[in-house]
Amino acid sequence: MSSPSMSHAEYSRRLEERRVAVQGLSHRHIVFGRARTATFLGMIVLGWLAWHDHLFSAWWLTLPAVMFIALLVGHDRLLRLLEKAKRAEEFYDQGLRRMGDRWIGMGVRGERFVTAEHPYTSDLDIFGRGSLFELLCTARTQMGEATLAAWLSAPADSATIRERQSAVIDLRDRLDFREATGAAGAEARSNLQPKVLADWSLESSEPISPKVWAGVATLMAVNICAAVWGLAGHGYYALIVLVLLDWGLLFRQRQGIQQVLLTTDRPAQQLSLLSALLSHIETSEFDSDLLKDLQSHLVFDGKRASMQIAKLQALLGWLNLREQVLFLPVDAVLLWTVQLAFGVQNWRAANGSRLMEWMRTLGEFEALISLAAYAYEHPDDPFPVILESGIMLQATGIAHPLLPLEQAIRNDVNIDEATRCYIISGSNMSGKSTLMRTTGVNMVLALAGGPVRAERFVLTPMQIGASLRTQDSLQGGISRFYAEIQRLRQIVDIGKTQPPLLFLLDEILHGTNSHDRRLGAEAVLRSLLREGAVGLLTTHDLSLTQIASDPELHAINVHFEDTITEGKMHFDYHLRPGVVTRSNAIELMRAVGLEV
Repeated sequence: MSSPSMSHAEYSRRLEERRVAVQGLSHRHIVFGRARTATFLGMIVLGWLAWHDHLFSAWWLTLPAVMFIALLVGHDRLLRLLEKAKRAEEFYDQGLRRMGDRWIGMGVRGERFVTAEHPYTSDLDIFGRGSLFELLCTARTQMGEATLAAWLSAPADSATIRERQSAVIDLRDRLDFREATGAAGAEARSNLQPKVLADWSLESSEPISPKVWAGVATLMAVNICAAVWGLAGHGYYALIVLVLLDWGLLFRQRQGIQQVLLTTDRPAQQLSLLSALLSHIETSEFDSDLLKDLQSHLVFDGKRASMQIAKLQALLGWLNLREQVLFLPVDAVLLWTVQLAFGVQNWRAANGSRLMEWMRTLGEFEALISLAAYAYEHPDDPFPVILESGIMLQATGIAHPLLPLEQAIRNDVNIDEATRCYIISGSNMSGKSTLMRTTGVNMVLALAGGPVRAERFVLTPMQIGASLRTQDSLQGGISRFYAEIQRLRQIVDIGKTQPPLLFLLDEILHGTNSHDRRLGAEAVLRSLLREGAVGLLTTHDLSLTQIASDPELHAINVHFEDTITEGKMHFDYHLRPGVVTRSNAIELMRAVGLEV
């Protein structure tokens, strides 16, 4: 396992290599462009001299024509290499931005996965600008994004977490593999649309019977004979009659053929991206059992998914030739469109249901690659220890992964059967809410299978429920207080139906009077703890800290402090035992110019 400096140095070295490659290929691109122009102009001059001035035979044009075609082919290959090198350069540049805390606003935010009803994603900044998802996500496809979002939105069980951890460790140092998948799928996020492929692959499609195939082959053979007969100077009447007869005999198949033709444009452009990504996965060797299992989903009857997709790509590419006017006679004689439409239909009948499995497999790989990138770029962040039984959240030196490392203050959180709740008091801006978000975000990372920002982290898998950022809804006619009690009801229900639960409650019921807040907050806390939940609760109401005196609740008081030096507030953000003894509200109001 590397150190942060080693990871940074390796990324920097590879970035410089890719930049040099881009510069070299860009220079060759200019040379090729000039050579193509010169060759084309030379062809024009030679053509003028051959046909207008009759200085030499027009056959001499063959040489520059061949050179021009060779330059076209070579230039096209060069452009593909240049684009790949640019994508590799971007891959390492983005990695260095993440390591240098310059990633906010540069990645995928995952805002399409935000739901107001989710019990913690909005409260813990899982999605959106500067979110955990933006930091983690290196997926190049919508499937990969959706898979990672699902993992961050729903805690996994202990066995699944361990499998993912093993897979992430396996992928962590495979830089060549991660670069290859990242560079191959640079356009896949916008072009590879799972729903389009899913709808197309699952459309009803029966395979063409062998009898129909044999009949079409017979008709084609007869047509070829008639064409040869015509070319021999005997006329094309027989061929014309046979072509008309073909369409009459194939009348019953016409509806199915038209349906295939109407739907092939949807997947054609997307399949090349999918095939390239899957090919890198299929040809790699892995140590993790999970990765090997996922890889096995890409092979059926000894046939690799990427090869099957490439076969479909070829069918669709040949099918597009029917759009060329000059190709119409060939189409009529060889029954080109009919045979290729039958081929596409047979492919969909055989592989349509597997296409979704291949896409799901790719999505899981991309989610694991995202976690592996984070693990490589943050090598000091350990993987949590996952326990099977009991209830525990033991975090030593925990810090928030979205904060720059030099700014993050580490604290310890120890929740278990003996200490089931932290009641956190403290002045404004002292770090109470940040501690809860730090705990929650690291739990999300741990339960997804990734490393955490801590010195040591031991836990049992738990559900998460948070009420830190409840908002009112003007359109829904819901006040902030009502929205908050709805969230509290949701958290209590989770604690009853999906235990164990980790709750994170920030200044709950602050939208009502102090008496009702005290009674309501205590009732909610007792209900949660009675159902076996554990968690953290912050409060400015010091009367609520008296709950810790009830031995049945197994709660303890902790607090954050501040100091005032020469009229300025100072915070050290270190968690301390006991109840806070002072407030800074008056000082803060005076600091902004209010007369108090």
